[in-house]
Amino acid sequence: MKNKYDVMLILEGTYPFNGGGVSTWAHMLCNQVRNVNYTLYSINADFEQKPKYVLSENVKDVIQVPLWSPLEPQELLSYGSKKYYKAVNKKEQEDDQAIAEEFIPIFERLLAHIYNADADIEEIDDTIFDMWQFFQNHDYKKTMRSQVVWQCFCKTVTEVIEKDNHYDATLYDFTVGMRWIYRFLMPISIDVPKVDISHLTLSGFPVIPALVLKYKYGTPIMATEHGVFIRERLIAINASEYSFFLKNLLIRFSECITKLVYYKADIILSVNKFNMIWEKKYGAHPNKIDVIYNGIDADLFVPGPKPAALEGIPTVVAAARIFELKDVITMIKSCEVAKRSIPNVRYLVYGDNNAVPEYTKECLDLVKKLGLQDNFFLAGYHDKPHQLFCEGDISILTSISEGFPYTVLESMSCGIPVVATDVGGVTEALDENCGFICKPKDHESIGKSVVTLLQDEALRKKMGAAARKKVLDNFTIDKFIKEYEVAYDFLMNKKAHEPIYLNTHLEEEAMEAS
Repeated sequence: MKNKYDVMLILEGTYPFNGGGVSTWAHMLCNQVRNVNYTLYSINADFEQKPKYVLSENVKDVIQVPLWSPLEPQELLSYGSKKYYKAVNKKEQEDDQAIAEEFIPIFERLLAHIYNADADIEEIDDTIFDMWQFFQNHDYKKTMRSQVVWQCFCKTVTEVIEKDNHYDATLYDFTVGMRWIYRFLMPISIDVPKVDISHLTLSGFPVIPALVLKYKYGTPIMATEHGVFIRERLIAINASEYSFFLKNLLIRFSECITKLVYYKADIILSVNKFNMIWEKKYGAHPNKIDVIYNGIDADLFVPGPKPAALEGIPTVVAAARIFELKDVITMIKSCEVAKRSIPNVRYLVYGDNNAVPEYTKECLDLVKKLGLQDNFFLAGYHDKPHQLFCEGDISILTSISEGFPYTVLESMSCGIPVVATDVGGVTEALDENCGFICKPKDHESIGKSVVTLLQDEALRKKMGAAARKKVLDNFTIDKFIKEYEVAYDFLMNKKAHEPIYLNTHLEEEAMEAS
């Protein structure tokens, strides 16, 4: 076999230190793609001591970048003592004159781009490139914490506020805003090993190490879009309690970076067709975009008997990390609806209860308020996910945002029909033959769909069989892995602006459209 490609897989808050759908996807790639050796570039909040997963021999290295650790990433990364101290000594010798004369103009341009929705994307790229070049010879921490940079930030955003004339900002707002910029851009100062391809797992701030590779070596960028980064960022920001100033800054900065990702990426691979709407809206060239659906091991996720302890109990199962995007609150409310017709209904929700403790508390308080202590259970981690769905008669997903959720595929593969919200690529997997599709946050409709399935055994069996068949026909792991192997080959041999048709179904659609 020919030599393998070296790929740097860039992740944020997921693999290999945390679970979830993106981690499941990444673990499959690292274990089964045959033409690649991976380096994992893992961006986390704090330094993680131990991976959650047993890493494949295809994973040659793990670079961990803790953005919010008290220690700077440069202080945690192992460069080898001689090389490390030589770099630090060199960068500590510069004076404030270089920051004022060379860096401030670059920083002013960056802030101007952030606050200009019509900023030219090539100029944004040039600014990030100039910033990267500056930090090749100057210390990031000293520069970004310098008085002149702080003054530049305060002056620029004050002018923006005065121009808009409809909101105020406090010293706290200014401090948090500058801290965000400092932390999000930090990877621009970190050197990365030379690889053949950088593979982004979201179209947001983790693009920085991919840009470093592109600037330094011309390394091509592949971006896989799961849940659309900018869409989920907008949902989270608008639901937050940040001031208008901070919301405005974070939205504009996020949009600026997303446009840069789509501009610099050589291939954008969505896990569903829905994402393509957002990608094109933010400037992605249609020739760059294709779809590779997630796949699962249909020999592992198979129909099985319901546990004896649950026999006779109408049971709904879910696999969901307990946080806002999964909208467990709506799931709880749907349980209350179902209980009206089925008093002994039981919901078992398996997933991390500690991801967002305040949200978990909100869920538990609602369970108590609605009197569902005997009906709704946050069951925590399940050590055998392939057996999880067979505990239920049906499964449920109430998310307000998704990519192409593994939980829906896994449930379908186990012959368990699904009640799910119409988000992301859900309807590209789940159709009316395999379950029910409901509007997000519509707990009445979701609850009534649960009741319909739980009370009709013949319908459940019919839908379960159709669901299993659909997975076998469309969403197997072999198909998924083969398409990524083709994508890596394609990227290494791609000509500029050449349309990509990695999947036959998209090629046929394109021909029909023309």
